[in-house]
Amino acid sequence: MAVSSLIHPLYRRVVRTYLEPGGFEIIELPYTAGGITDLRKLESTEGLAAIAVQSPNFFGCMEDLGAVSNLTRGTQTLFVASFTEPLAYGLYKSPGSQGADISCGEGQSFGIPQSFGGPTLGMFTCLKQYVRSMPGRLVGKTVDRNGKQGFVLTLSTREQHIRREKATSNICTNSSLCAVTAAMYMASLGGSGIRELARLNYDKSEYLKRELKKAGFKIPFAAPTFNEFVVEFSPGFKAVYQRLLDQKMVAGLPLTPYYPELPDHYLLCVTETRTRNDMDTLVKVISDF
Repeated sequence: MAVSSLIHPLYRRVVRTYLEPGGFEIIELPYTAGGITDLRKLESTEGLAAIAVQSPNFFGCMEDLGAVSNLTRGTQTLFVASFTEPLAYGLYKSPGSQGADISCGEGQSFGIPQSFGGPTLGMFTCLKQYVRSMPGRLVGKTVDRNGKQGFVLTLSTREQHIRREKATSNICTNSSLCAVTAAMYMASLGGSGIRELARLNYDKSEYLKRELKKAGFKIPFAAPTFNEFVVEFSPGFKAVYQRLLDQKMVAGLPLTPYYPELPDHYLLCVTETRTRNDMDTLVKVISDF
């Protein structure tokens, strides 16, 4: 299995936890100078079970999912696209529309509160031909004999009360409350609301990126981003970062623990909750240090 090195580091650790004991070979794909996955290694690699990438990736850059799809089309290799920010697809093309067989990731930004890192919400979708292999229970909409709308368990022959230990539905956790919350959030926004919110995230992120460049800081990766991007600060920024923390300001996520080859690189994120004054203040404080 080929896994992009720009998939969330913790996601990659989970993949290794599941696959390595079974003797599966995991190939990590490097990244380009532009901040996206380097696919050239795959041109000479055969017999892959799957190719997995994340978009937006861990650097906040949008991957070329169409290029991955071109590599897997007509083969038995699955194309898996993960994400940590589904709102990005309110602005960019979804993985499914670009040929992904499976798409999954984190849905916390859809109305789930940030409570010391949780609760979190997993989102999982796939082509219809793989539905019977999906983990978790499936709920579908139907009508009863009186014509009233209702929701029922779908493809229940997958369930443990029928298949027992062979069931796929028991490989899951119950996140129903979070799922209902996310569904209400998306229904409240609607399609046009999600697009508007996605555009707001993008515009604010681009504003902060532009202001940091004006202040003399380097944006090392040129690939398009959504609401996260990497900034390269001056050498020794770690001390400044700590002083900012003391002032209750988080100047991004340091990438060095995950990518030792990127010292003084920090991942910044801007959502609709940040004001222009917030961003201007951050740029000014960092510049003053």
